[in-house]
Amino acid sequence: MKRILFFASGTGSNVENIIHYFKKKNAVAIVGVFSNNPEAKVLEKAKNQNINSLVFNRTELNDGVVLKAIEKLRPDLIVLAGFLWKMPEEIVHQYHNKIINIHPALLPKYGGKGMYGLKVHQAVFENKEAATGITIHYVNEHYDEGEFIFQQSVNVEDCKTAEEIANKVQALEHDYFPQIIERLLTSNI
Repeated sequence: MKRILFFASGTGSNVENIIHYFKKKNAVAIVGVFSNNPEAKVLEKAKNQNINSLVFNRTELNDGVVLKAIEKLRPDLIVLAGFLWKMPEEIVHQYHNKIINIHPALLPKYGGKGMYGLKVHQAVFENKEAATGITIHYVNEHYDEGEFIFQQSVNVEDCKTAEEIANKVQALEHDYFPQIIERLLTSNI
């Protein structure tokens, strides 16, 4: 059985979507949800699904406490789904090409530190982009610079607000993120 560990900081819509996607598939276990935000709604969603969670601070992330917790769970894949902190190099190296992230834009555009959520969509809107999308990529030592796994675009010329762009992008996330995770888990990661 393949094991997925999530890192998330917010509402957890992608985490919840992925949990539901794999619920009927007996080959995947969700082994935990880790969050740096004790108020994150994703923690409640994990609890409702009987999935263990861990809340940690920046010191615990960087001094090996979180790495030890990861090691105990033995994940085959670590999925960042709205996790806003940079992963420490020690974790990135130990789980090389086993940590993935989803970014709500077509990288390399609109990526990097501070570019997340509505900030990304607002920048897309203000720059009058005809299209945007999602990028699923491996995590390395730098924000949004890991090797791309998958990109999908959507036309946003008809969008009148950044929130409308966000809705279109979230629909892509919910459609494709679980599928790409399944593909990675069934390949030789």
